[in-house]
Amino acid sequence: MKNLLCRMTLTLTVLAFAAHALAADHVFDSSFDDHSEGPHSDADAARFLTQATFGPTLAEIARLRAIGYNAWLADQAALPASHERQYMEDQEAAGLNVYQNSRQEVWWLNAISGPDQLRQRVAFALSEILVVSDQSGAIEGQPIAMANYYDLLIDNAFGNYRNLLEQVTLNPVMGRYLSMFKNRKPDLAENIRPDENYAREIMQLFSVGLVQLNANGQTVLVGGQPVPTYNQDTIRGFAHVFTGWNWANCPRTNGGQWWEWEWCPPGAVDWPNPGWNASWFLPMQAWEDYHASAEDKQLLIYPGVSLPSGLLLGGGTAAGDLQAALDNIFNHPNVAPFIARHLIKRLVTSNPSPAYIGRVAAVFANNGLGVRGDIGATVRAVLMDTEARHLPSLSSHGGKLREPLLRQTHLWRAMHARADDGRYREWYPEYSLGQAALRSPSVFNFFLPDYSPPGELYNLGLTAPEFQITTDTSIASVANTLEAKTFWYWRGNSWNDPEDVVIDLDDELPFANDPVRLIDRYDLLFMNRTMSDFMFNTLVTYVQNMDNNDIEDRRQRVQDAIWLIQTSPEYVIER
Repeated sequence: MKNLLCRMTLTLTVLAFAAHALAADHVFDSSFDDHSEGPHSDADAARFLTQATFGPTLAEIARLRAIGYNAWLADQAALPASHERQYMEDQEAAGLNVYQNSRQEVWWLNAISGPDQLRQRVAFALSEILVVSDQSGAIEGQPIAMANYYDLLIDNAFGNYRNLLEQVTLNPVMGRYLSMFKNRKPDLAENIRPDENYAREIMQLFSVGLVQLNANGQTVLVGGQPVPTYNQDTIRGFAHVFTGWNWANCPRTNGGQWWEWEWCPPGAVDWPNPGWNASWFLPMQAWEDYHASAEDKQLLIYPGVSLPSGLLLGGGTAAGDLQAALDNIFNHPNVAPFIARHLIKRLVTSNPSPAYIGRVAAVFANNGLGVRGDIGATVRAVLMDTEARHLPSLSSHGGKLREPLLRQTHLWRAMHARADDGRYREWYPEYSLGQAALRSPSVFNFFLPDYSPPGELYNLGLTAPEFQITTDTSIASVANTLEAKTFWYWRGNSWNDPEDVVIDLDDELPFANDPVRLIDRYDLLFMNRTMSDFMFNTLVTYVQNMDNNDIEDRRQRVQDAIWLIQTSPEYVIER
């Protein structure tokens, strides 16, 4: 391929240029006065779809322009969910082997071709908050159980966060991943103490965070210092709450003997489809003999807390204590700004203003009908806020670094990628992109939500989480991956196998004759018409200087244009 060295040199400038693009005064273009309805241009539609889906397509841009934001959001909320577990069980029933990597296949299928794009995108955002990972030995080798957990996120993408917290807490995948499964009450004679792992993470990562927050997400300071949200006594209290939970439907003799608690298998009873692992798909059940009932439990303390001084008195059941503890967490004033900020960062921008966080948090706290925790209303508030719908100026620090996984979904959706049989055998994206759904290296996701790379961003107090997996090595790896997807895996290449996922360039070739129209097309499809004049003119000149004698030359023009855009600093910072 021509000018490969030049293209790679351009790509390796992404880290420095992209970081600089986020750093400056917080300024918003005020040209978009009315965001109550719209979009008012193709660019507005493409930008909205970049935030709300796994990537815009020209057809969806036209559809959104025709029906408007409100109708599009209503349609997405009404669509039936595209699930993972059923797809995998259908494959198994058809005699196909279902491996751990098979779950990646259905994730790609739903991300690329699922009609319920908003639900799928929100589920992915939630998967980076309520993290489990099949890289853990505790849940490795359970692909259908992992799919069932992801379905839980899909089903609750527009649900209530309190219900979601409870379902996540009692899901065996989470129970195994963060050690709540078979967590036992204290036994000093046996030197057993309740495991504190889930108690820590449900507070730190899933709900309230480490420090007290104002309603706009700003840290509460007393004497110039942050105020901790909880302490070791709180962790210990929740650890005692989260005891006494095991597989569903375990056989018990006289309330449950120790060997039954320890050795109950995950398929002790027949599920509608009998199998050795049926209980992976049921909420964990309580064993009172192993629940720390006797002790008083110190939970979270905050203004208006329903438990006096946040103290859960002893004598409760496992289920009752769990409900009280989850209510105690859910009603903490931190939860609204904490979740608002996380969803904004995953869908729109890395550095939302306090006012933006406050507006979204207010909807989480009350959806207008007196309901707290309405995720659907919260997502709508994230996407329809003035800061989301106004294009941040080049002099602002609005926007965010695109996740590598989302760069590939963007390409594949824009170019209608598929294999001949409709499957997506993209089983190891973490090797080339540094990411795969439900495959992060730890409960802290692929990157920390408040990560700030050293240098200009750190000095300005800005966060850019995705930069934590952006290194010289990963820049080259992602660029090479996108190059292969663009230059090798295209429909019509005789070297490809039928099961290869390939992009379709047939609709693109007529535009190759006119470099201005070609680059304008991709400015819309990939960059929401945010391309600078310098970049636009540079690409037009580059394409004009390429041969244009036959269909192969025209395909080369299209491929070069796509790849140069997708590896450019201006593209990788989503504005």
